[in-house]
Amino acid sequence: MARVLIILLLIAIVLAWWYLRKKRSVAPLESLETRTARWQSLLERDWPMWQRLPAEQRATLLDRLEHFLERVPFTGAHGLVVTEEMRVLVGAQACLITLGSDDYPFDDLHGVTMHRDEFVVEEAVEDEDTGVVTEGYQTLSGQAIESDRIVLSWKDVLESVRRQDGYNVVIHEFTHFLEHTRPGGDRAARVALESCLAELRSAVDRGEQTLLDPYGAEDITEFLAVAAEFFFERSTELREQHPLLYVLLRDSFHLDPASWEAPVALPSQTEH
Repeated sequence: MARVLIILLLIAIVLAWWYLRKKRSVAPLESLETRTARWQSLLERDWPMWQRLPAEQRATLLDRLEHFLERVPFTGAHGLVVTEEMRVLVGAQACLITLGSDDYPFDDLHGVTMHRDEFVVEEAVEDEDTGVVTEGYQTLSGQAIESDRIVLSWKDVLESVRRQDGYNVVIHEFTHFLEHTRPGGDRAARVALESCLAELRSAVDRGEQTLLDPYGAEDITEFLAVAAEFFFERSTELREQHPLLYVLLRDSFHLDPASWEAPVALPSQTEH
């Protein structure tokens, strides 16, 4: 009997030790306020656009960013470890273009895949005149796979953030996503947008230097995505040089970034 009691006592001691060790190893849940403050600090440090946002827009973005990071999984390709910084910078820029909308537009987004650098995809291009399909490969910095997934090069995301020159792979691809998930729109606005595209194509054909990336002349879908990049990053220039296009985007996004304050100079950023 004494032997049984000793065994039971030892078992009780082991279980108590295991419970206490487990309890000590579980970190306390982080409060939303602490997490949001950390995100805001990161955005202040690494994202110049944050300095331009009005206070109300900042609050809305942080709230929407919380939902985005909670619902959208991130995956690293080829062993890339996705950090909180990656998720926050991508998520903030994705949420930026939705600030004029009252609802959360990313319910259909299944995830974001991050590559270290540009990535290669297979493609098949069909000649509209002959019907001949040419298969090959293309190197990309970003890709929106319809309403399912966004694929991004982290190197290009960082370059976009640092340069703020109208090239922004996150804004570009998430504009594609919104277009896929919310097709349609005002017919008159579509006609006006096509007219703006025709102007860009004519300028490119004449060999003129254009504000918008000539890549936008490829088709109406790419034109919209390229125009969105400049709408947010070089809004004043776009409004001055392409007033009709600016108004179309302002009415589409329900935002007026040219009216936001000029960005405050930030300290030089370190390499990540």
